[in-house]
Order: sequence, then structure tokens, then C-alpha cells
Amino acid sequence: MVHSSPAGRTKTLSILGSTGSIGVQTLDVVRDHPDLTRINWLTTNRRIEDLERQALEFSPKGVVIADQQSAETFRANTRFKGRILSGHAALEEAAADADNDLLMSALVGFSGVRPTMAAMNAGVDIALANKETLVSAGEPMMRAAATNGINIYPVDSEHSALAQCMVGESSTAIERLILTASGGPFRRHSLQELQHATCAQALKHPNWSMGSKITIDSATLMNKGFEVIEARWLFDVDAARIDVLVHPQSIIHSMVQYVDGSVKAQLGLPDMKLPILYALVAPERVATNFERMNLADIATLTFEAPDYERFPCLRLAFDALAAGGTATAIVNAANEIAVAAFLQEKIAFMDIPRLVDAALNKIVNIADPSLDDIFAVDAETRTFVSSNIQA
Repeated sequence: MVHSSPAGRTKTLSILGSTGSIGVQTLDVVRDHPDLTRINWLTTNRRIEDLERQALEFSPKGVVIADQQSAETFRANTRFKGRILSGHAALEEAAADADNDLLMSALVGFSGVRPTMAAMNAGVDIALANKETLVSAGEPMMRAAATNGINIYPVDSEHSALAQCMVGESSTAIERLILTASGGPFRRHSLQELQHATCAQALKHPNWSMGSKITIDSATLMNKGFEVIEARWLFDVDAARIDVLVHPQSIIHSMVQYVDGSVKAQLGLPDMKLPILYALVAPERVATNFERMNLADIATLTFEAPDYERFPCLRLAFDALAAGGTATAIVNAANEIAVAAFLQEKIAFMDIPRLVDAALNKIVNIADPSLDDIFAVDAETRTFVSSNIQA
């Protein structure tokens, strides 16, 4: 669900996760284009020093610190004069603020679901960078968006690319969506080598600078599986018409094939500030000083099919989407716990898909779930995977 936004006026913007990678880059865009947005709320979990700097520069109405102890430290030491809220319920309050025109949903993981839903129910449009919102709760989220007339502007470079390729086109003319993937740091690794892949190796993404969790997801290709699930909900295209294509250069960010056989592609350097800016102004364009792409310098663009044997997380995501119900919530919760364990070096790299697969086979899938069902399944899945790691 991607619609045009009003042009020619300043939007009031709140950022969930302003101290994370996407949040920081969003503020870079705001700094470069001060007439586009006015900051309303900024939030963090524990990065209070970063939040202090942001709050003093952008003068929001208020800030939210999810971690209570960090909030107490912030209150005792800050020079910020605005409102200071704490706890997860406060994230929902900030997200649903009546002054918000747009919410940048950039929290990492399942924690983004409730505040994003709160914003939707309050009539606030969403710039969506939190994958887990649609991966775990796509059906109730899109139902809420439709009920409340909410515009969703995708921030992922791939979904932004798809949205840009669809401007001026009829949805009935879409034949296939083609999501590109860099292949990550292990694109050329054998299955045997992947059994011994280290955390340090997995965190060295060849093209993008991202947070640790999404970088590991890119290494397993689970990130691309999540993007397939997101695309299904964002653009109302069934999984059978969504393809993944490995494109190591990360220049073509995604493509749309139409019923006449033509293909539209969106190209650009791997820089998240461009899709962030587009989410703020779509479908308009504003001038930037971003680095320009020179195809003569790039010279070669290559493509290959994904390997589902070496990267089973991608297959598991497709399987969960086909199963429907809470299956995708199970995959997301299992993956979050498994990735956290891998980052702590408690499990091996290939244990991540093993644990996700085990959860899919163990946890009962609920058809047509409510948001409460999804939260219950999420909790059950986390308990199951955590117990398997400890075992």
C-alpha cells in the first residue's frame, strides 16, 4: 500500500529508533533538507548519549527511552528541556501522537510491532524500516492500514525500488516482482565452509553498513526472505509471483516485470539515505548532493540464482509465507533468538536455520490470527528456541 504524499508543506516526523542505523541516517536526511520535516519525538533503548546529542540539535517535543535504568540516568544528566518518557508503553504514546504526520518505524525486531500498530490506529502514516512488523503481523497490520486509510512508505532499498518502478502503472499490469540480493559475505562459500563460518566473518557485509542483527540476516539470506514476505503484503502480490535474484554489485535494487514482458528496474549506489528521502517525499523528487552513479566505472552488473541448499533460511521464509497464519511470526521469533545466540557465539552459523526449522515444525500454526495470537505465538517460539539453545 504505497500512496502519494502531500507536497509543499513541512511534515511532522517522529522516529522510533533514532539512534540506530536507519534513525541516524534519517536525521542526516532531515539535516540536509530542513524544510521537509520537523522532528516531534525521538526514541532509543539505551543509547542515551547519542539521544542527548540528537535532542539538543533537533529540539523535539519529547524523547522516549525504553530501558528504565537508562531513562533514569538520562533524566539526571540531560540538558534537554522537552518531555522525557520511559518504557515500552511510552513508545506507543509517542508513535500515536496526534501531531505526527509520519512515523519512521526503525526499531529492530518484534519490538516495532505494537508502536507501529498504535500509530496506524491513530491515523499516522508510516515510513516502514522495521521488517518484523509485516513479517510477523502482515495480515492484521495491512487490515489496520486499510481501515484507517494509512499510507505505508517502504524504506528498505528493495521495496522502495519496487514502489518507484510502479509509479504510473496499474497494479493489474504487474506480472512479477524481482527482489535483488547482494548474496552477502558468504556468497562463494561452500556448504562445508559455512559450517565453520564465524561471527566476525558474517558481520563483514560487502556492500552495506547496517546494524549487527540485519547484517547476520543478510549473511543467511533470511533478510531477503523477510523482504519477500514484506513485498507480499506491501504490494498485494502472492509469493508465487515474487522472485529473488542475487546481484553482487547492489546497483539494481529491485525490478518489476509487467504483463507485456517489459521490466522496470531502479538503480542507484548502495546508500540508504536515498530510499529514506523518497519515503519522506514520495512520489516527488527533491535535489540532493548524494554521490552520483557512473555506470562506466561500474562496468559490469552480474546476476545469479540463489542457492537454497547453502542458504536454507530463504527457503524457510518462502515455506512460512506459503503456510500462512502465524508461520511467518514463528520464523521471525525463532530467527531473532537464534541470531542473538550466534552473535554471542553460543551457536554455529548453520544452527540458525536449524533452529528456525525446528520451531516451524514444533509450534502450532494459527490461521487468520489476531494480533494477540501473534504475540502469544511469538512468546511460545522464543521460549522453545531458547530452551533448545540452552540444551
